[in-house]
Amino acid sequence: MEKTIELVEAVSVKMDDRHITVSGPKGQLKREFYHPFIKFQITDKQVELTSKKENKSCKMMMNTFAAHIQNMIIGVTKGYRYKLAIVYVHFPMRVRIQGDDIIIENFLGEKTPRATRKFPDVTMKIEGKEIIVEGINIEHVGQTAANLEIATKIRSKDRRVFKDGIYLTERGVMDE
Repeated sequence: MEKTIELVEAVSVKMDDRHITVSGPKGQLKREFYHPFIKFQITDKQVELTSKKENKSCKMMMNTFAAHIQNMIIGVTKGYRYKLAIVYVHFPMRVRIQGDDIIIENFLGEKTPRATRKFPDVTMKIEGKEIIVEGINIEHVGQTAANLEIATKIRSKDRRVFKDGIYLTERGVMDE
């Protein structure tokens, strides 16, 4: 069984033991890949994944590894951007960035501010009622956006009435 990933011109891929490093114009990503039956072969123009076994678990892991490598290539060439909307009806919510912490004040009139963290390699901008989260690692960008949504999740009130919160509105690859 074999799977091939084509490389873009500006991207270089290196392998050290179990770690694959993808470098491109936007930065560098490193990740560990290991499966006892899957082998990697890296050339100038492609990455080949091969397996001697052809069972379901090897096929699933091979597709997973290929998707991770493809996401790394897109990340170092274009990057990822998620947009979130700050929605409030009852109380004017304020969101500010303080280092790696995101502080959400006056959510549903609460006196104590809520806080969540962002990953260090993720950049954030607050433009009016919109939060833009950008970075090269899709997992870090997605988890930062999810942390914002989780921090403003309404638990003890009717969500049909209390629609306040931070919600994901758009996600994808950065526009160059």
